[in-house]
Amino acid sequence: MTSSVLALLLYAGWTLALLTAIALMRCWLVLTQRRPAHAFAPSGDDVSPFSGRLCRAHANCCENLPVFGALVLTAMITGHAQITDPAAMWVLAARIGQSTSHLVSGKGRAVAVRFGCLMLQIGIQAVWIVHLLQATS
Repeated sequence: MTSSVLALLLYAGWTLALLTAIALMRCWLVLTQRRPAHAFAPSGDDVSPFSGRLCRAHANCCENLPVFGALVLTAMITGHAQITDPAAMWVLAARIGQSTSHLVSGKGRAVAVRFGCLMLQIGIQAVWIVHLLQATS
């Protein structure tokens, strides 16, 4: 398994872990009769600030997972995994860092860390697009 494929698998796993955390939190609230099952806002803000951040961290993963996956799969299919392999784990680490800083706090320093992690992901993936276009033209 290449590092790109492993990073894609772990990225999907991280996204699933965040979804599982949302589901467990909501199940607990329903089972303890603190909230009816039909009474959750999609944003999570109605439960707690942490719940809102957890839902947004999950949504952020869902927004970028298709882009990351498309780039890794394009590299694999075209035989250019050498383009994504060196930095794939960096994208994953930046995604986990972004999610973790999102979960920890919504204050200035955490937001700055989150933004830095996002910019790293965007930068790496933009470079990949350029290199994949050059390699496949």
